[in-house]
Amino acid sequence: MTQNQPPGAPQARIPAPQQPPSSYLPIRAGLWKHCLWGGLALWVLTAIVTYATKNTTLLPTLILLGSFLVPVTFVLWAYERHGRDLGVNLILGCFLTGGTLGVLGASVMEYYLLHPSLWMYVGVGLIEEAVKLAALMFMLRRHPRIHGLRSGLVLGATVGFGFAALESAGYAFNAAVSLKGVDLRALLETEILRGVLAPFGHGLWTAIAGAVLLAYRHPSGRFQFNRPVLGTYLGVSLLHALWDSTHGIALWLVARLTDTGLDKALFAQGYIPQPTGEQKHLFTLFSIGAMVIVSLAGIGWVRSLARRDPTWRSTP
Repeated sequence: MTQNQPPGAPQARIPAPQQPPSSYLPIRAGLWKHCLWGGLALWVLTAIVTYATKNTTLLPTLILLGSFLVPVTFVLWAYERHGRDLGVNLILGCFLTGGTLGVLGASVMEYYLLHPSLWMYVGVGLIEEAVKLAALMFMLRRHPRIHGLRSGLVLGATVGFGFAALESAGYAFNAAVSLKGVDLRALLETEILRGVLAPFGHGLWTAIAGAVLLAYRHPSGRFQFNRPVLGTYLGVSLLHALWDSTHGIALWLVARLTDTGLDKALFAQGYIPQPTGEQKHLFTLFSIGAMVIVSLAGIGWVRSLARRDPTWRSTP
């Protein structure tokens, strides 16, 4: 009863203290599935309308939907399953800002440092994995308490998928533009191929590197570049280089097995002049097989890291 309140009068209700706003994104379980299938339906519809009307103003919509669909779906799945405690602001920042910084940094460094050679793919792997890790560290500079394998896997994958989405948009744009005008077929083929391969590329490699980086992060927030961190960086850079060079490796293997000579120029030309039917079949087998091997190596590496962190299994 409040002071000076007559007997029998109703009790005055004291409002409960308000809870601080949650940093969680209020999403329901399985939303990533709706994102995937809904986005795919919109992409197909946009492709049909663009083809039927020849309306080039729809090209940006088509490119963005196709380039961002798979990366956004995987990031949403990772957030829903394993990253709710990290907060939506950090997830969005890593995807958009981290991915953009990675693409810009890689473009500048590759422009000034790389030249056509047999070792160019190694340089690309080293540069792109370095700038993605640098972007991740930049995004975490004000979050000293975030560390551990699980956080590194989620946030590293987020930066990597942001990088992949923007890179795919660039490749799709280049495929669409030709001397004869807009090549819609090449655009669609590029987006389908890169969409299928997206889960096994940048997101996977940066998840591995980010996991080890944050696993050894100092409690004060300082990043440590010890042997495990540097070794992991070199390892994912090697996976990246192997992935990019599967085309050239397949050409070299075909040339070796079919006795056409081991001309180093094959790597630069990117094709075998007047290939036989056997050579075409061998090239397809070797190029796809090499990608599968690199993908399985990366997936196995991620699974081994996840098994070392009990919080990964206990996260809802």
